[in-house]
Amino acid sequence: MSSALINAIKRLNISVLPQIRFCSLTANSSSAINVINNEVSVTKKEWKFPPSYTKPREVWIENLDTIEEKKVGLFELHPLVYAAAPRIDIIHKNVVWQRKYRWVSWAHTKTRAEVRGGGKKPWPQKGLGRARHGSIRSPLWRGGGIAHGPRSGKTHFYMLDIYSRLHGLTSTLSAKFAQDDLHVVRDLELPTDESEYLIELIEKRNWGPSVLLVDDTDYAPRNITVATDSLQYVNIMPVYGLNVYSMLKHDTLVLTQAAAEKIEERILHHLNSTKGVSKFKLSQV
Repeated sequence: MSSALINAIKRLNISVLPQIRFCSLTANSSSAINVINNEVSVTKKEWKFPPSYTKPREVWIENLDTIEEKKVGLFELHPLVYAAAPRIDIIHKNVVWQRKYRWVSWAHTKTRAEVRGGGKKPWPQKGLGRARHGSIRSPLWRGGGIAHGPRSGKTHFYMLDIYSRLHGLTSTLSAKFAQDDLHVVRDLELPTDESEYLIELIEKRNWGPSVLLVDDTDYAPRNITVATDSLQYVNIMPVYGLNVYSMLKHDTLVLTQAAAEKIEERILHHLNSTKGVSKFKLSQV
């Protein structure tokens, strides 16, 4: 039956598959492509741990020397760092950890030994028919000491495991990149140190209302340091201090090329290292 149907289709000259249209590049189209390739430079990178199943992501390199946005070139990002599947539970775990490890509780209660008074036995042990008590500052009495109460200077510090911290960083970076809130610039050099220039640049490019600038070193250029001194919603951070809480606190994340490369290098190194299963040490970076 099937062979008869195929023969009938062949006699009617009916094509089952859609026709494939081939287009050739004309002189105008090829020249336009060459002009684009000459203007835009793509920064290709060779990673120590190249991606296996996903393609590198590309992001525009922007400028800071003019208020108008200009695309300087394309920059490749590693998909395991900037295009990972966001884990909201791990992000929440990192936020809770960061809010707790610096929290010291100063609530303090006194025990029966610290409350004033209560040295005399309130009544004899026997003969009155009343319950036995040895001190009026017992936890059973009103105004007495507190048993198992909070003591001052209690820290809530605990160390989150390294893989939760790493996946928290990759999840937050990937969420920022997917929401178009991650921008890459060549450097943090500004033509002037006036804060009005930076305010106008942020408004023109729809960055904000809060912006986090990340550089590869802790020595920021003078102009951008002076310009951000009076702006409470614009902060500068070195790459080694980047964390989940700071990225979520700011709406826009701006990385320099060197900072983006260093983030990739450190995260990929720890993701592919076996030292994470060992016990945590304070000197661990």
